[in-house]
Amino acid sequence: MFNKVVLVGNLTRNIEMRYGQNGNAIGASAIAVTRRFTTNGEKREETCFIDISFYGRTAEVANQYLTKGSKVLIEGRLRFEQWSDQNGQNRSKHSVQVENMEMLGGNNPTQGGNFGNSNYENQSYDPYANQNNFEKTPQRMQNSNQNQEKIKEIDVDAYDSDDTDLPF
Repeated sequence: MFNKVVLVGNLTRNIEMRYGQNGNAIGASAIAVTRRFTTNGEKREETCFIDISFYGRTAEVANQYLTKGSKVLIEGRLRFEQWSDQNGQNRSKHSVQVENMEMLGGNNPTQGGNFGNSNYENQSYDPYANQNNFEKTPQRMQNSNQNQEKIKEIDVDAYDSDDTDLPF
């Protein structure tokens, strides 16, 4: 079986830290992931809010450097949680247990995964991210624009349900 989730989004709240009985750090937060698409010529977007959990050193680093609104790429596995609420009702939800993370974007030098080292450019895996997050020289700006390809939007609702002639 294969259970792998990769998400890029913004934290919806600060990391809530606690420590288990064995002393391991446990961090909890949530991430907002927005999908932008076009339906019948109308640009739309939908946002998913997903609970995430960090463990060990990853939880400590996330708590130290990430705050509400921080852009982050996380890799992890989907986890199904069940419990009984105060009224005895059975409840459940899916969440993501973070195994790897990369801090993205922002003007804060501790974000972007480079921890203030100016030798690295701030890269974002979000194709909709504002590309003006860091300074570029005019020469680099020109080369960047020449090498950048236009990404064609695909209206997934315009295709039949059969699997023939998919555009990707």
